[in-house]
Amino acid sequence: MNTPADDALHAELAGLLPPPEVPELPASRHQALKHRTLNAAEGRRGGRSPLRLPRFAIPAAACTAAVALVAVTVIAGESPAPPAPAPHAGVEATGTGTEPGRILARAALAAAASPRAEARPEQFVYIESLVAHAARSASGGPAVLPPAHRRQVWLSADGSREGLLREAGAPDSPLGVRAPVYTLDHPGATPRRAPGGAPSASVTDPTHTYVASLPTDPETLLGLVYAETKRGHGDGDPDQRAFDAIGTLLTETWAPPRVTAALYEAAARIPGTVVLPSAKDAAGREGVAVARTAHGEQTQWIFDRKSSAFLGARSVLTRSTDAGAAGTVLGSSAVLARAVTNRPGELPPAPGA
Repeated sequence: MNTPADDALHAELAGLLPPPEVPELPASRHQALKHRTLNAAEGRRGGRSPLRLPRFAIPAAACTAAVALVAVTVIAGESPAPPAPAPHAGVEATGTGTEPGRILARAALAAAASPRAEARPEQFVYIESLVAHAARSASGGPAVLPPAHRRQVWLSADGSREGLLREAGAPDSPLGVRAPVYTLDHPGATPRRAPGGAPSASVTDPTHTYVASLPTDPETLLGLVYAETKRGHGDGDPDQRAFDAIGTLLTETWAPPRVTAALYEAAARIPGTVVLPSAKDAAGREGVAVARTAHGEQTQWIFDRKSSAFLGARSVLTRSTDAGAAGTVLGSSAVLARAVTNRPGELPPAPGA
């Protein structure tokens, strides 16, 4: 049963959407939405490698006492996927009154009506997806995208328990906890706890508990995303960092409906978003996409045409490089299921069971 807060959210989001079959919002609404648009600061990104794998990797869920990072590398050794068409340029626009904004507003409305993500601190958030990451051989040559494979991850809701990563064709990988970081003053010395203790959760290193606490006001949330993605990247592109961070939260976490809705509305305020008329996720599901291009790569978020549900994401080259021709897909994902379990490795009940 919806709460009064849920009903209020539905009413607010519905007000962002045009009536059925009416392509434009009233002029007065456009003017109101225009004043709500957040103008982000511009920045120039420094040098970067010609091939950047898309951000569908596991979140940096923990530091261990040995300060070890869990990493997954997909080595491409299978037949490449058929060449993809060059990305559609789209029409650049910003704000909830634009075409990207209307699509994201519909996605926000769909998110607000979705099941609640309720996980107790001792539980785990389960996410099942299909993923594929391009890689290049040691001898060089263009990037090759292998067939998509299944990926299952169990993330500790509050980050205090060991999680699990399970991928087809690879052994299970434990995900560490947010244990304190230790340092050595000199060889042979007794390790001592580093200042600050365990690392705090953040937009770029989230836990379910942290994501559930994010502000639900879109402009406040976007300001937080810009601030947290700026740390250590002062010379980068702040708009693309914010777009990528929100995309990772949509793909790699299960936020409460009101937070997910706010993430979509915040993304609509990032300059440079465009609409693509057609795109496919890693499961082959076709939909409409909201995208942003930076440094020769286009990041695409794909939504179901009818339900506006988030399907998955892609990263595509927009210009030819030594990694491949324009249109080469560097990464693809499809979110298949999200649920809450009591322990890592436990599968949620099948739908309808």
